[in-house]
Amino acid sequence: QVQLVESGGGLVQAGGSLRLSCTPSRGTFSPYAWGWFRQAPGKERKFVATIWWRDGSTYYTDSVKGRFTISKDNAKNTVNLQMNSMKPEDTAVYYCAAAGTYYTGTYKYLGASAYDYWGQGTQVTVSS
Repeated sequence: QVQLVESGGGLVQAGGSLRLSCTPSRGTFSPYAWGWFRQAPGKERKFVATIWWRDGSTYYTDSVKGRFTISKDNAKNTVNLQMNSMKPEDTAVYYCAAAGTYYTGTYKYLGASAYDYWGQGTQVTVSS
């Protein structure tokens, strides 16, 4: 069973930046896609960004486009989420996810059901 470990969450002022990282707790792992999701208090878990294994294609939810960047470091077996120009509405618990199943349609990876492995979540709080 693959376990994912996130790091990098914390408190930041509006307009600031944070960088989240995620890596398997042990060993190497090459999923078909990495994803980041977030869940605000009292709300459903929502898609933030994904990066596809084949060609590194990335997809973002509209609210973070131009501010967040997802990237992967194959050598370090890590996926990162760089968050810039942060807003109070970005406040949430952020979850890293990895897809162990291949789907021909990349749109599948915009949904939580495509992911087989999840991290424990890391809190991100943006103050106004």
